[in-house]
Amino acid sequence: MQSVFTGPVYVVRDNIDTDQIIPAQYLTLVPTIPEEYEKLGSYALCGLPESLYATRFVKPGQFDSEYPIVIGGRNFGCGSSREHAPIALGSAGCRIVLAEGFARIFFRNCVATGELYPCECADRLCELLKNGDVVTVDLDASTVTVKATGKVYSFKPLGEVRPVVDAGGLFNFARASGMIPAQA
Repeated sequence: MQSVFTGPVYVVRDNIDTDQIIPAQYLTLVPTIPEEYEKLGSYALCGLPESLYATRFVKPGQFDSEYPIVIGGRNFGCGSSREHAPIALGSAGCRIVLAEGFARIFFRNCVATGELYPCECADRLCELLKNGDVVTVDLDASTVTVKATGKVYSFKPLGEVRPVVDAGGLFNFARASGMIPAQA
C-alpha cells in the first residue's frame, strides 16, 4: 500500500460543507457506475464560492484535479451526510485531506468508502500554505513536509481506520479480513 504522497495542495478554510464539496444537484450520479463516478470528480468542490476561491479545484471541462492533497481548516465536511462528498474528491484524484478537524460523518464516509485519508493536523496549515505549494505526506510517520521550506508538521496517526482506507473501504476490508464472504 502506498504510504507517501507528494503533490501540490489545494487550500480551503473553515466549515467547508458537503454542499460545497458536491452540490445536491449532482447527487443523482451513481458512484458505482464508472461513467458517473468519473463525472462526480468533475464537480468536486464546485460549490465553493468563486469570490473566495478563484482557482477551481477541477478546471472547467476536466474530470481530474491537479491537486492530490486538500488542506482545510476546522470542521471540514460539515453539513448533510452524503457519501458522494469523499467519493467526488477521490474521483477527482484527491487522496488526502489534511484539516484541523472533520465533521464526524465526513470522516466516517472517507473511511467507509476508502476514497480519502482524512488526516487531522494540529497546525493551521490553511494559513501556512497556498494553492500549488508542494508537500509530501507520510502516512507511516504522520508527517507533512513542505517542499519549499523543509518544514515538517505532524498529524494524528490514522490508527485502526488506515487499513480500512488502504483496503479501499469498509466492504473491501471486511472481505479481505474474512468478515464477509468475497464477491464471486
